[in-house]
Amino acid sequence: MEIDFSFLKTPQFRRWLLFLLLMALVVTAVATRRDWRTARRDSAGLAPAPQEVSEAVVQVYAARTINWRGWFSVHSWIATKDKNADHYMTYQVMGWNLYFSGNAVSVRQDIPDRYWYGSKPELLEEIRGPKAEKAIARIQEYVKDYPYKTYYNVWPGPNSNSFIANIIRNTPELTVELPPNAIGKDWINRGDFFGRSESGSGWQFSLFGALGATVGKAEGIEINILGLTFGIDFLRPALKLPFVGRLGMKDAPLD
Repeated sequence: MEIDFSFLKTPQFRRWLLFLLLMALVVTAVATRRDWRTARRDSAGLAPAPQEVSEAVVQVYAARTINWRGWFSVHSWIATKDKNADHYMTYQVMGWNLYFSGNAVSVRQDIPDRYWYGSKPELLEEIRGPKAEKAIARIQEYVKDYPYKTYYNVWPGPNSNSFIANIIRNTPELTVELPPNAIGKDWINRGDFFGRSESGSGWQFSLFGALGATVGKAEGIEINILGLTFGIDFLRPALKLPFVGRLGMKDAPLD
């Protein structure tokens, strides 16, 4: 018996398909919605207790953003502990921080590896000892001179990921790159068109974070289209895709 599939080409079928897709998105959004006031914010157990290590520590983290925004991007931050300190400091940019305080930059004593409103963080890089001490000094200097303290733009930047990407870009001791789905990471410094790649192992062109390309030993080849990253990592073989992140080997800092 021959089956007639011509209905697949009809406008009515396409409208129903679009309707079902939209309903699926709505149901998924409702099912995954979390109340930020009750979402998990405790330690993920990725950072050593400050009382257990006397040396300086610097850690770079990323976690899926809250609710539906987590489908598209991650939020990133840096945690530091000075030599012999009994606490960590965290550095990040948040839109609501700008709304409530007039300053998008948050610098505070805090748990370094908190769940980001229910999302478990990923530790992207950790350095210790004298190397971390040098990095902390550079981080503090960059944060002091950050040019967008009173400005925040979710897309294409500068945003929370632009802030952390440029700390990494301007701190030679850090050689990691943010995940491909860290929207805003390609905003270079003060809106520069050209600059070093995050890892410092290559070069990057970017048109205000919305269009560009990156070539580097750590990054491989990346194309940025409307803030979405497509690329190939040759050093640690993986595809880099929007929304998904990496498909392949786990990324790691350069040695």
